[in-house]
Amino acid sequence: MKIDLTKIIRQRAGGWKGKMIPGFLLHGLERLIHQDELNHVLEATYPKQGTAFAKGVYDFFDLTLTTEGMENIPDDGRFIFASNHPLGGLDGIGLISILGEKYGDANISFLVNDMLMNVEPLRPVFLPINKYGAQGRDAARAINDAYASDRQIIIFPAGLCSRLGDDGVIRDLRWNKSFIAKAIEFKRDIIPVHFIGENSPRFYKTARRRKKLGLKINIEQALLPGELCKSRGKSFHVIFGKPISWQTLADSPHTPTLLASELRSTVYALNVSEIKKFN
Repeated sequence: MKIDLTKIIRQRAGGWKGKMIPGFLLHGLERLIHQDELNHVLEATYPKQGTAFAKGVYDFFDLTLTTEGMENIPDDGRFIFASNHPLGGLDGIGLISILGEKYGDANISFLVNDMLMNVEPLRPVFLPINKYGAQGRDAARAINDAYASDRQIIIFPAGLCSRLGDDGVIRDLRWNKSFIAKAIEFKRDIIPVHFIGENSPRFYKTARRRKKLGLKINIEQALLPGELCKSRGKSFHVIFGKPISWQTLADSPHTPTLLASELRSTVYALNVSEIKKFN
């Protein structure tokens, strides 16, 4: 079991296009994402999967994960756990560790970019999002099936991980409204989650420089595997807020876009123990 970035990229490009990508470029990307180190983690945690793998990764890097507000998570019910996305890797793994232990791997689904399906030990709990073509239609059906099931849904509504704002504060980008619509459609309460942690200054500086240059491609994303590999010994804290009923969302006069923005604010308010009243 190992990550082979060259194979992944050539397959995604397809046919002659994949074969035309220079090998030196692919090998450079493999070094950039710390492929050898990531494969060492996979070897060290093999054959663990799902929650056991998530805990194994935290043990491998000697990470500490503490929680607050676990009493806000009911044992029964169908929920959407909506979290900020500060790290781009260890935050998702940490949530799998916590919620997988509470509900079991068979009862959680984490909506992720389809590229992450290449992390085989987490496939049992990952649900890929693919927006294009036939695969996109299949993914949409699988997502609806998951929302209709009794599994708990875990989601990063921002999609991309947090960035440094012009005000000097690290926060998520705008939250996508789709999870609000899904909560109402499938009658799921939302549990706000604040994951406390941050990446290195290099990541945020790279993102800001890229933005100033007007580049559309999020090149800083390639630094995230390295952020994971440099995390040894860090401590993270997760706060779970009280459930927000789907009826409250359905009865609100606000648009889903505004509701998503309000819930994002609610998540960040958890960090200062001042839970914003949800309108």
